Amino acid sequence: MIIILLLLSVLVGVLLGKFFGGNERLARRLLVLSAGFLITICVSEVFPEVYEQGGAQMGFWIVGGVLLQMLLESLTKGFEHGHFHMHDTGKQILPSALMFGLFIHAFVEGIPLADEVNPLSPYLLGILFHNLPISFVLGAFLLSPKNRTKFSWLIISLFAAASPLGMVLGGYFNPVWQPYFLALVGGNFLHISAVIIFESNRHHKMDWEKFSLVVLGVLLAMAGHLFHRH
Repeated sequence: MIIILLLLSVLVGVLLGKFFGGNERLARRLLVLSAGFLITICVSEVFPEVYEQGGAQMGFWIVGGVLLQMLLESLTKGFEHGHFHMHDTGKQILPSALMFGLFIHAFVEGIPLADEVNPLSPYLLGILFHNLPISFVLGAFLLSPKNRTKFSWLIISLFAAASPLGMVLGGYFNPVWQPYFLALVGGNFLHISAVIIFESNRHHKMDWEKFSLVVLGVLLAMAGHLFHRH
């Protein structure tokens, strides 16, 4: 069931991107909503769990997750938070680099799901919410007439399979490692959500639409947290 949900979240996002990819405002709204959800999942679920299991040292692994995400973004050029335009060099992102960066990103996210049995767990919902805007961007970029190549569906398929593969292989890892992988993912989530929320404020003025979407994402995550606890 969890694997099906992971695959569906990518498929739905890609199809939305294919047919509505020209609507950049919709993409931004999805990203900001997911950022509010992710940052709430981090502080209410991920961080308490990793500190409970591993103690104060887990802070270094969370920071490691932030640094890992920064390295991956040198390959993906910010696809995770909506950067899918041509860059100053005038060259497109290499399909192989994009494929590798997104695969590692999603694979690591899947590892902590190895022991998950609840299809409504906050961590899983965080990944599903996160997958939608990334997949939207993939669909908009890779399936547009300008950028479509023979590699497009291969990249999408590998991204869709990465988290399920991480989940399956994670079941063979030593259970002692699980908190460390969860801390890495928490760092990933923290970096991505912070970039989405803070990077595009112009002249430090309040963007009430963005603020409302972040609050909505926070409320959705809090509702999921309360439901999971009860």
